[in-house]
Amino acid sequence: MNTKTIAFFNCKKGVGKTSLVYHLAWMYDELGYRVVAADLDPQANLSIMFLGDDRLEELWLQNSTISDSLQPIIQGLDDISAPHLELVTDQLALLTGDIKLLQFESFLTEFWSTSLYSQDNLWLARLQAQDNHRRKLAFQLISALWKTMQKAATEHEAHFILIDLAPTLGAINLAALIAADYIIVPMFLDFFALQALSSLGMALQTWKKQWQVVLEQKHLLTDIELPFGKMEPIGYVMLRPVVRFDRPVKLYQDLLTRLPIDYQEKILNKPTNGNISIANDPNCLDILKNYVGLMSMAQEAGKPMFHLKPADGALGSYLKAAKDVYKEFASLANAIAQRTQA
Repeated sequence: MNTKTIAFFNCKKGVGKTSLVYHLAWMYDELGYRVVAADLDPQANLSIMFLGDDRLEELWLQNSTISDSLQPIIQGLDDISAPHLELVTDQLALLTGDIKLLQFESFLTEFWSTSLYSQDNLWLARLQAQDNHRRKLAFQLISALWKTMQKAATEHEAHFILIDLAPTLGAINLAALIAADYIIVPMFLDFFALQALSSLGMALQTWKKQWQVVLEQKHLLTDIELPFGKMEPIGYVMLRPVVRFDRPVKLYQDLLTRLPIDYQEKILNKPTNGNISIANDPNCLDILKNYVGLMSMAQEAGKPMFHLKPADGALGSYLKAAKDVYKEFASLANAIAQRTQA
């Protein structure tokens, strides 16, 4: 099965990334797709949304998280252990997050701090100059998240792997992104989120370029199977801000005008003539409403917003809103499936 691996990534907090992954995973389950949701954020917020605190604590105590499958490599052995897949439904499975991913990140950072993170032209030479054992360990670490997700996808016969990442430019995210076929950028309409696009775009372009050089030199560096590093940005999803009457409408209008231009120039590294409108921007996958009250109700019920029923307190306008959310996420899920040719 040709599994599509999609990373949802922005180095700005508060853009609705985890909620987006959570609801899309549930929606793909609704639409008949088989999904692995991979929680690669050490804070494990996606896992908490799916499982709640009690079940997550049980999995941590049972050593049944994604970080536990990485332990053999951290301990100097040759391969990952079989990942535990927590079944949410028959079609939806979770690779559970864990604070111990920070330990894995420290190992990754150590091996990459003088290689892929370097901004000069000496990084490849330094990597080549490492002794065989250290270089092998470096590539085992680099490819470990990719191998774990691929094993999980094969076991689950997944159509999609949806990756939730922390809002950082750290080593875990680099390893996860080179394992991704596609990248979706969750956005929130504020000045700082737009500013973050510059850092995000530079990082993505640098990482992809450097990884392609690694693949070109692979025969000199390692015989370990490595991810392809496709990392193709396929669009952004904007979470519509809650209207506040103490903020001028012109500010929002200016940000709306800038977003399509900034995405194309900074993420895609393509020039624009400045005449792109968000309404007809092909890079805009969707503009989602901000259902603040409904989201709180869903978190209390431990289910996605579009599964809320009157028994959960979704009465009147809340029930109508839940149905609207279903339509929004079904449309978004189908748009993503179409772009990834799933």
